[in-house]
Amino acid sequence: MKIFDSHTHLNDDHLYPEADHYNRHAKQLGVVKLANVGSNQVLNDRSLALAAQYDNMYSIIGWHPEDSIHFHDDQEALLIEQLQRPKVIALGEIGLDYHQTTSPRAVQKRVFAKQIDIAKQLHLPISVHNRDAFEDTYAILKDMDVRDIRGVMHSFNGDSEWLKKFLDLGMLVSYSGVASFKKTKEVHEAVVNTPFDSMLVETDAPYLAPEPLRGRQNEPAYTLYTVEALARFCDVNPDVIAANTYRNALKLFGIED
Repeated sequence: MKIFDSHTHLNDDHLYPEADHYNRHAKQLGVVKLANVGSNQVLNDRSLALAAQYDNMYSIIGWHPEDSIHFHDDQEALLIEQLQRPKVIALGEIGLDYHQTTSPRAVQKRVFAKQIDIAKQLHLPISVHNRDAFEDTYAILKDMDVRDIRGVMHSFNGDSEWLKKFLDLGMLVSYSGVASFKKTKEVHEAVVNTPFDSMLVETDAPYLAPEPLRGRQNEPAYTLYTVEALARFCDVNPDVIAANTYRNALKLFGIED
């Protein structure tokens, strides 16, 4: 079994000092490739460094909605340059987060749209963060017509209706440990309704550890447990979920196995 953790944060303060340890543990559980996702200048730089150091790691860089208030012309110019470096496979994580108030919604929308425009110019897929902002996230993706670059709704936690809307835009959906939680029934239903060719898996480590490890610090190795949870909902062997999500990640991100 080969698993691709499509969204993790070994560049996070909690994991970065022990990245080698977490990478070795991931391989032991079949997680053979992973994408470290940035959200500001420090985490973008660390993501690039990890991709340069480890053959099985890739970089997704961009400005998170929480950090969008700090995204100015200098950061934009540097981001455009860094996006063209080796092993950068997508722009992200970008999007909207209405759960917090660090960055005003108008700023988040502007920076989200700007980064989509950059992705389109560079022909890169996008990794989208959406928290309590389904309507506006969908509207911006639809208005900017992302079908030509596609992308992934990371840690998807919507219902089957929202699933269909994002799939109709050409987006894929990635399931994190949230999909394994016992009470997230709408997400379970969405999993069952997700075509295998539109599905990815992730950890979002160090956050959202899946059952049976919920409450612990998450790490890329635990993608295995999300794979197993999705397999139970879909009534298939975990190898089926692993193989499809691995292949989908390679295709979306333009990676040769």
